[in-house]
Amino acid sequence: MEQRSQAIRGLLVEEAALEQAESECLADSEVRERRREREQERRADVDQQYVQAFAARVRELFPTCPPNREQEIAEHACRKYSGRVGRTAAAKSFANDAIRLAVRAHIRHHETNYDTLLNKGWHRAQARAEVRDQVNTISNLWEPVR
Repeated sequence: MEQRSQAIRGLLVEEAALEQAESECLADSEVRERRREREQERRADVDQQYVQAFAARVRELFPTCPPNREQEIAEHACRKYSGRVGRTAAAKSFANDAIRLAVRAHIRHHETNYDTLLNKGWHRAQARAEVRDQVNTISNLWEPVR
């Protein structure tokens, strides 16, 4: 019986104090909303700077890739909450291997028939093996000398 009475007990608050708290909360809701908007804009700006830096690193490592392709690669690889290589710690430090993985994934999906093979029911490992030589050839063309 004692446990039950404790579970249903609540806080007693004077009506005036409750009204004042609600009023104060409403009064600063616009301020909080503006703060959230500014923070969201700041995060978007920081994220865009990261994508631009990632793209610049792609261009450094793969100087002969087609024009503007580095931007496409960076935007795809760095998409938030995607789990893609561009969101890993290695990519955030612009490690060469992480950049190369992003470029190879792009080549696989955009320069070969990899997606067609997957759509035909091929397993990922089979499809990757099938296009591996094409990916290597294109990658070597885009990244002249390591």
